[in-house]
Amino acid sequence: MSILVRSIAWLLAAAVTFATLGPPGLRPHSDLGQDGEHALAFILVGLAFGLAYRHRRVLIAAAAVVLIGVLELMQFWAPGRHARLEDFLVDALTACTGFALAAGADWLFSRFRAGPAVTSEGPAE
Repeated sequence: MSILVRSIAWLLAAAVTFATLGPPGLRPHSDLGQDGEHALAFILVGLAFGLAYRHRRVLIAAAAVVLIGVLELMQFWAPGRHARLEDFLVDALTACTGFALAAGADWLFSRFRAGPAVTSEGPAE
């Protein structure tokens, strides 16, 4: 399961990198608008990496913010692309939201896995 989640996370990262640095005509478009598309893409990336690397989530989240900044700066050299502070802020904040959702999901699943302690002696007095 871990390899599957990690593979999905890296495929999402590759797709976002292509959409960010690739030719504008090949980038997918939706009715969400530019900020909505960025938010959806990076929340999924944060969620996927947060689930894939749960024991190093804070380190991976920090690395993700730095790499999102690098990705935004690389647009200065990509023809037809532009780097914007607003894009970086949306991307970094929504990636961190994805990491937080992954942490919340882990916490919730661990609560369900632990469950209440049931004994054959009945309720404790």
